[in-house]
Amino acid sequence: MKKSVILICLFFSVITLHAKAIQEDYAMSDEKARVSYAFGMLFASNLRTTPLEFDYNAFTEGFKAMIEDSELMLTQQEAVEIVETAMFNAMEKAAEANKLREEEFLAANSQRSEVHITPSGLQYEILAETDGEKPASNSVVRVNYEVTLTDGTPVDKSNDSEGAVFPLNMVIPGWTEGLMLMGKGSIFRLYVPSELAYGKEGVQNFIPPNSTLIFIVELLEISDPANKFDPEPEF
Repeated sequence: MKKSVILICLFFSVITLHAKAIQEDYAMSDEKARVSYAFGMLFASNLRTTPLEFDYNAFTEGFKAMIEDSELMLTQQEAVEIVETAMFNAMEKAAEANKLREEEFLAANSQRSEVHITPSGLQYEILAETDGEKPASNSVVRVNYEVTLTDGTPVDKSNDSEGAVFPLNMVIPGWTEGLMLMGKGSIFRLYVPSELAYGKEGVQNFIPPNSTLIFIVELLEISDPANKFDPEPEF
């Protein structure tokens, strides 16, 4: 009887130790999975705006082969050339699609009675107008502004309490032209076509290629280049 009790205790001890080992394996496995998932997230964060579709099986195979230093299907140079070509083709395709959307937007917007159009193609609305002084092409101005894409995506805005200061001869052409139409104290909405903004290239991860920019601008102050505001121009 005593021997049976000892055997039973030993049996349960072994079971307990085995269960603990299984739990530790699971814990280690969970941690490995968490770390792997985190690496995947961070790696993908740099690729999420890339205009490409991925074959995830092939992606994983290439990733694993590189990590494990196993036989690769491509040389490093071949891989670089493939990626560069794919990126170029994808960006060209995206730029063409954006151009069509831009043309449709500007054509529709130009039909609105409140929209004015300059010979360059700049479109604008007068939200509040004054007969105050207007800046020259080389003036330094202080403004409040906010800018979005045509779908409403925010791009940038000034600090409303201080405004933003910059010289008109150092910004995009559509911005310079638009501000020169405004009297001090005026508020305009500017529709700046890509040709007067950042063109086919756009600004990587910031402004897509062939993007019309929509600015709401309040002209606060005007200064000559020799008498710049403090702080120095920051735009």
